[in-house]
Amino acid sequence: MRFNKKGNLCEILDIEYPIIQAGMAGGATTVELVASVSETGALGTLGAAYMKTEDIKDAIRSIKKRTNRVFAVNLFCTSMEDDFSRMKEVQTVLNPFRVKLMVKNPDETKKTPDDFEKQFQMVIEENVPVISTAFGILPPDKMKLAKTRGVKVVTMVTTVQEAIIAERAGADVIVAQGSDAGGHRSTFDIKKHPNGANIGTFSLIPQVVDHVTIPVVAAGGIMDGRGMLAAMALGAEGIQMGTQFLTSKESGIHRLYKEALHKSTEESTVITKSFSGRPARGIKNEFISQYESSGVKPLPFPSQNTLTADIRKGAAEQNNTDYMSLWSGQGTRLLKADRTAECIIREVISEMEEVLRVLNGR
Repeated sequence: MRFNKKGNLCEILDIEYPIIQAGMAGGATTVELVASVSETGALGTLGAAYMKTEDIKDAIRSIKKRTNRVFAVNLFCTSMEDDFSRMKEVQTVLNPFRVKLMVKNPDETKKTPDDFEKQFQMVIEENVPVISTAFGILPPDKMKLAKTRGVKVVTMVTTVQEAIIAERAGADVIVAQGSDAGGHRSTFDIKKHPNGANIGTFSLIPQVVDHVTIPVVAAGGIMDGRGMLAAMALGAEGIQMGTQFLTSKESGIHRLYKEALHKSTEESTVITKSFSGRPARGIKNEFISQYESSGVKPLPFPSQNTLTADIRKGAAEQNNTDYMSLWSGQGTRLLKADRTAECIIREVISEMEEVLRVLNGR
């Protein structure tokens, strides 16, 4: 078995190493992180789904000042329409958290912004070379425009059927995301899979590979060179990592969030809707425990996410991880402290090549 760094995936995305840094929304993917990953030869990704349009523009231009290499911008392809029909019921659970954190009662007229159209147009106008999507595929008119402009499209999926849909829609690369993954996974139809399509990474990868003709990237719980080689043995052409990059020096997450990741184990995470209304894997804390014990069903995404924003922000400002969303995959025992994004990438590649040498020598 030989490892070819210049496989089809690398040619399509114009990268040196078949590694994608996940486009995690919410501030984790700083300009410095994205640029460092891309400058090292992998694909850095700006998680832009919650960003204002002008902030996206500023971030794109800042990334371009730091690197001439390819990078991606990740957007949510799902309805951002609010449903606050059960707001009062949900607020009876959330308000005690606000009292504890001394967060003032929220503005209940606040709505979730639906900026996808503006966000997409900004990404196109700024000539971003790669767009990645979560929760669905680009609408046909957007896919046509991206193709016309020479933009490569990476789509995250959680089932074989979603992969087939994405390829037929025009995606250039599939990221097959297993249930090991941290945060929100990219399940298309949340009504069909209300708790997400919970298929393990190494069960999902070969089945997706067998049903599409475009490159497949493995995601979910892959933390080192051993995981990368295993994924490629199953037919993936590369890997996507999120949790590993959360603890990098360039990551934008809270320092206590990083500490929580390092202290966690494979048993620490749960899949919950309590923070956002959409199933996401994170480290179990007081917020999750208390909300779920209440028996009150969260509002659907994005409304629950909007309602809990002030609590999460207040908890972060007060250095209180009990009420922060600590998104994480299941491979956290494999984290190492105090590494740059460049160091992470080079170590993963080095580990994989060393394991490959050992296997070839048997």
